[in-house]
Order: sequence, then structure tokens, then C-alpha cells
Amino acid sequence: MRRCLIFEQDRSGVIQSTRVERNSVQQSRCDIIILGGGPTGLALALALGGIGAEVLVIEARPLEQLADDAHDGRVTAIAAASQRMLEAIGAWEGMAAQAQPILDIEVGEPGTIGRVHYDHAELDEGPLGWIVENRLIRRALIAALAACPGVTVEAPARAATIDRDPSFVRLTLEDGTRAQAPLLAVCEGRFSTTRGRLGIRARQKRYGQTGIVCTLAHEKPHHGLAVERFFADGPFAMLPMIGSADDPHRSSIVWALEDGLAADVGALAGDAFAAEVQARFGDMYGRLTLSGRRWSYPLVLVRAESYTTDRVALVGDTACGIHPIAGQGWNLALRDVAALAEITADRLRLGLDPGDAAALAAYAGWRRFDGTTLVAVTDGINGLFANDVFPLALARETGLAMVEHLPPAKRFFMRHAMGLLGDLPRTMRGALV
Repeated sequence: MRRCLIFEQDRSGVIQSTRVERNSVQQSRCDIIILGGGPTGLALALALGGIGAEVLVIEARPLEQLADDAHDGRVTAIAAASQRMLEAIGAWEGMAAQAQPILDIEVGEPGTIGRVHYDHAELDEGPLGWIVENRLIRRALIAALAACPGVTVEAPARAATIDRDPSFVRLTLEDGTRAQAPLLAVCEGRFSTTRGRLGIRARQKRYGQTGIVCTLAHEKPHHGLAVERFFADGPFAMLPMIGSADDPHRSSIVWALEDGLAADVGALAGDAFAAEVQARFGDMYGRLTLSGRRWSYPLVLVRAESYTTDRVALVGDTACGIHPIAGQGWNLALRDVAALAEITADRLRLGLDPGDAAALAAYAGWRRFDGTTLVAVTDGINGLFANDVFPLALARETGLAMVEHLPPAKRFFMRHAMGLLGDLPRTMRGALV
């Protein structure tokens, strides 16, 4: 026997989970199978479950971890277009109260005239984005599943075999449970094992950098300002957060350092670590103190050689995992989700096969350019600011200064950061799938 998780919400708003015992020989037939129950996989499940599609999510982690509400220190930058999508699929309501609006962004290189200040008031589009704790994103997505009875989550579960024929992809889970659908979406993250099992190769680039992530409390308010500074040893971002009862003024940092230096900095005691951050950031927010623990992870670019294969679509970091330098990782993933959901929903409404060659070609064609562009931008920016060769240093200083004094260029870059440019799926414009 295995357990299936169906999420419901009681009258007080508390998320409840119902575990349904299933015989291990049961076979499920649905419209789409999603491998991976993280934020990307759950967003795809919500987008399609909201139109009545039968969706099966298979997640390797235990149920308790999937719905865990513990603070883990990590945050995500949600662009304006991504917020519209989350609202359209019913997930934004559950995180809106704890979402910190980004009203201004300051980008610069210390010690130079290279600096750009982006002010949301220069556009009539609302905040430039929002900063939300990862745990609150997970909780909101799970809560929204209560309105999607067609979505079933199997956890913990793993696919033992994946077989495909001209019409279906068939999975057998490790306990013998079988499932089939015309389309399989792989949302396992950049180090997906299923991607390789399906014969899709991925190119990796190790930056030799480690990202340090933590929350800092500070004396003065941030006023919704996000700061990104480029140091010779790596980029540093200070992202505004909603305050807590203990710390009314908080920000999250994402600090990329050369691996050896990151190990040394990460080993510092809390006060010494905060002092090191203070030395780089300055006194703009008053005294900085560490709030909670620190996390670190290696920075690796992963790019799949193909977004699709027979009956399969790669989504989010499984297809393209980028450097965090621009805070666009999950926004790129949500554009994948929105595109695949729109194509799939349209074909289901017309009675067409959502996983045939035409559907997959449409998805890959829609998403390939966006992924390629962001890889080039994030990889290029990281390399540009990590190099102190005089011509490059002069070029980046001059470039930032020029953008600061060219309002049309500033508005273009703001709209790009907000995710408002390009061929946007319907949900990114605030419409339903």
C-alpha cells in the first residue's frame, strides 16, 4: 500500500492533508504527469488543475517535508509578470501578506561612478517585483491545491521505470503503482536524474563560486530597496524582506564568492560574519546582525541540450538553471510553466493530444530563446564584473553611468526585470490559462 496526499483547507485557513491508501497495483490515467513537487512542479499542477485537467504529481520527498512550514532562510525574487501568473492560478493570495514589494533597485560597482537606480514610480506598473520567503511560496502553492480536486500528489514516490510509446508515457513507481499520460513534465531541478534517463544531455559550467544565503536584521528600514553590488571577488545582493515580530527590519543577502573565500567567510562566527557584510555594505541600514543560520551552495550553470523529447517536456531548472546574479531563476521557470500550461490547456480544450510532436515543438520553440538569452546575460554579467582588465572595467563603469542618464534605457531594463517584455503567455498577463 502507498499514500496519496490530497490537500484541503479548513474554515480557519489551516492546510489539512488527507492520506488515501492505495493498492500498489492501482493504475492511474491522467492528462499530465509531473515529476517533482517543488514550487515549479506545483505551479504547473495548479495552472492545469484549475481548468479541470487530471494531474498527477510525483514527489520524492516525504509528505511532511513537502508541506513543511519551517523557515529556512531562503527567499525568491518574484517579478511583476510572475506575480500576475501566481494570482491567476490562485496561489498569490496565500503569500501576498508576507510579500515585500521591491520599489527601487540600485545596481553599482563600489569605488566607481558606475551606478544605476531604478524607481518603480518611473513606470505605471506597480512594484518592480516582490521578495517572498521560499517556505511561504511552498505553503501558498499547497494551500491553492485545495481548489483543484483533479490534482493528486504521490509522495514520497519515485519512478522506477519510464516507458514511452507513440501515444503515452507510462511510469511504474518503486512500489509497483502504475500511471500513464500523454505528457510527462520533468520539474526536478537542475540536477535532475530523469533528464539523463530520458537521453537528454545537459551542459554544465561550474563557476568556481559558492553562494552564501542568510537573513540579516538591521536598525533602519529598507523602504523596499533591493541593492546589487559587484565586487571583484563576486556579486553581492541585499534583498528587502517583510519584518518579523523579533526583527522589524530585515533583508536577505545572496553573496557569491570564490569557493575558497566562501568557505573562510562561511566559517566566521555570527558577529564576525555580520561585520564582514557591514564592511562591504556600509551603514545605510545602520548596524547589521545575523538572524538565523547561513546556507551555502555551489553555483553551477546547467543547460539541457533539448527542452523536449518524445512525450516529455523539461521545465524550469531541469531545462535551464542559471546564475542567481539577476534574481531571475524562478521567473524563468514560471515562464516555462505558463507556456507549457497554455499549450496543454488549449489542446485539451480542442480534444487534441497535449504531448504530440506539434505540442512539444511549440513549447520548445517558445521557450528556447528566452532561456538562451538569460544564460548569455547572467553568464556574461558575472564574467564581466569578475574581470579587472582595464578596458572591461572602463566599459562596465561607462555602461552603468550611461544607463543611469538615459531614461528610455532605464525603462527598458526595468520592464525586462519585471518580465513584461517578449511573447508572454496569457497567465503572465494576468489572464486565466
